[in-house]
Amino acid sequence: MRKIILSIIGLLLIVASFFYAKKLIADKNRPKPVLAKVVKTVFTDTIQNSVIPIVIAANGSLEAKRRLEIYAEVQGIFKQGSKLFKPGQEYRAGQTLIKVDAAEYYASVQSAKSNLYNSIAAIMPDLRLDFPDIFNKWQNYLSSFDLNKTTPKLPEMTSDKENYFITGRSIVSNYYNVKNLEQRLAKYSITAPFSGILTEALVTEGTLIRSGQKLGEFIDPSVYEMEVAVSKVYANLLKVGEDVALNNLDKTENYKGKVSRVNGSIDPTTQTITAYIEVKNTNLKEGMYLEANLNAKEESDAIEIDRNLLLETQQIYVVKDSLLDVIDVKPIYFSDTKVVLKNVPNGTVILKKPVPGAYAGMLVKSFEEQSEAKDQQ
Repeated sequence: MRKIILSIIGLLLIVASFFYAKKLIADKNRPKPVLAKVVKTVFTDTIQNSVIPIVIAANGSLEAKRRLEIYAEVQGIFKQGSKLFKPGQEYRAGQTLIKVDAAEYYASVQSAKSNLYNSIAAIMPDLRLDFPDIFNKWQNYLSSFDLNKTTPKLPEMTSDKENYFITGRSIVSNYYNVKNLEQRLAKYSITAPFSGILTEALVTEGTLIRSGQKLGEFIDPSVYEMEVAVSKVYANLLKVGEDVALNNLDKTENYKGKVSRVNGSIDPTTQTITAYIEVKNTNLKEGMYLEANLNAKEESDAIEIDRNLLLETQQIYVVKDSLLDVIDVKPIYFSDTKVVLKNVPNGTVILKKPVPGAYAGMLVKSFEEQSEAKDQQ
């Protein structure tokens, strides 16, 4: 029985070995499958050099071109006027912004004017006797003298004798003393030099105002300026009077401005030059943040592509005979999203969009070619 079992097992092993050997022979003679070539579909563009305008993007906040910081030069109580001194209050040119109580000082001015009048009146008898030829001149001046009006200018002295006589009576010194007091009296009332709006008010009616105290700010809301910093590379390209396109941060509103001034010096720390853009629009407010596009120059025989298509080696991918290759280029100007290039021949086929994992020698197929093949089918 044992011999029979061993014979059966041996026979089975022989049969299994036969079939296994047959399978190995069959697998060896079977042809290996041919792997299909992977062709990457890419978006391409055919280059045609042209004139590319270099547009410098800058931004900044608006500030009124005409601004007045109001300071007090005298001391006194702020008197109530025809309009409340509050932010947002509008004033026309010549209207009183602030009026300080000057009753006490006004009295001292009137006293000085009265002393001048009396000193001139005191010399009139001497003038009639010693200087009859100039008596009428001074008599007319005295007749036109009004204590409630600004002191008129002294008559012109025509001789040395007249000059010595008038000066010796301290009339000239009294006159200039009165004019000095009148000038200071005018500072008790502050008027608007131009039509505008009050943006800041630091005092209210009844407040004791002190000399040198800041009272508020007054601006002209019709004209604004925006200060922008531009690289020194374009210092010689900025021109006064050049039009500038402006827009808000949401790009929903567009405005037109012009370069009004360009600083003559370059900031040594940032190596930038400051330009001032003037803009007029009723919808603008001081402090608004705008973006500006300055037309610096035009670059001929150049192209503009996305920045992410430019390699770190200053090269770009091109398509030659369905294969990717790289060529050297010369970057001229970088913006936030674009780059201006030169030294790219006309007719060169370049990538229009980046290809992940791209390398020189990669087999590619244009998206347009693929579309045409499907249409033919």
